[in-house]
Amino acid sequence: MRTLVEDDGDTIDITLQPVENPSKLEELWFDLERRADGSFFLSWQWIGNWLASLPRGTRPHALVARRGGQVVGLALLCPRTQWRFGLLRTRCWLLHETGERTFDRLFVEYNGILADRNCADAVLAACFDWLGQRLTNWDELVLGGLEPEAEAAVRLAAARQGHALQVRVADSCQWVDLEGVRRQGAGYLASLGKNTRAAVRRAMRLYAERGPLTYRVAATAEEALEDFHAMEVLHQASWNARGQSGAFSNPAFRPFHERLIAGGVPAGTVRLCRISAGDAVIGYLYNFVHRGRVMNYQGGFAYEADNRLKPGLVAHVLAIEDTLVRGEDCYDFMSTPAGHKPLLSNTEQPMNWIALGPDRLSRQIDTRLRRVKAGLVDRMRRLIRSPLPLMNR
Repeated sequence: MRTLVEDDGDTIDITLQPVENPSKLEELWFDLERRADGSFFLSWQWIGNWLASLPRGTRPHALVARRGGQVVGLALLCPRTQWRFGLLRTRCWLLHETGERTFDRLFVEYNGILADRNCADAVLAACFDWLGQRLTNWDELVLGGLEPEAEAAVRLAAARQGHALQVRVADSCQWVDLEGVRRQGAGYLASLGKNTRAAVRRAMRLYAERGPLTYRVAATAEEALEDFHAMEVLHQASWNARGQSGAFSNPAFRPFHERLIAGGVPAGTVRLCRISAGDAVIGYLYNFVHRGRVMNYQGGFAYEADNRLKPGLVAHVLAIEDTLVRGEDCYDFMSTPAGHKPLLSNTEQPMNWIALGPDRLSRQIDTRLRRVKAGLVDRMRRLIRSPLPLMNR
């Protein structure tokens, strides 16, 4: 299928076809990536690995935008029929997701369409307009973890075409703007709040009593994979102690990231960090590196009964100071709430998970059911937090 969209007199030609030749797509992607400002999650390092790891039966389609015969936009979309609340049959297109809940827990963020930086706004507008028009034969376009520029283009397309837009998850990304820290000139630790700074310094002193506090980045893929497997043990132990399953319970997680690490460490886009006090490891960080942005994707920490020992805070502070020394631009904690993020970050921006489509009765019912479910969840949380009344004796 193809369409032509006019952009200030230039024609943008858009096609959407099943991916039949990944090698050819890789060539197109690498070429455009050099001309684009996309995130790590729009790099072939992530996308190619994702494409090679898709569950059986997934039917990825390549969205290709061309102007003057040159590729100026690329994305992958998967069609899937889903059942909402077990009642509502919904035909979806998903951007860099599959609709298979377990596999999609790999979590794409800073999502969007890879676009030539010389015409990025026009490409985003043309592609999302075209996708919105296509929804006449489908029910929903699902867009997770959108970059701000992509979300702005989506909202404009929805408004122009009269589509209903739902924010399924409203979140934010928090990070440390290292240029701001450099301008202050006092170092990262000095930029933290008084209580956080004191807690970190106390924890570092306590760890140093066991031996030198060291921060090591894996130098080879083999070394990184050893750290990744050791991180799994700490990560799962802490999550299981809280009665939760942890990231590694997802059967797709380990093979996907083993493949990503094997290719990403030699390329300099994956960084496995080990933090030790003397001979004892206190934590691991699994970070991505892309165009001066260091993104913390996962971690595993050795928690102890003494709550003065804060392995997560110490690990991140050492990683941020290493990032400063390397001359990189920012250290990004990405989305999902966590107690350390507001303590250690100095910048944030919204990141939302959105669905849009024609304002049909099924979507109106879906919206109402989601509101009811959210209200029930909120009520249960408040009941759990409320103190129980004293029983009469």
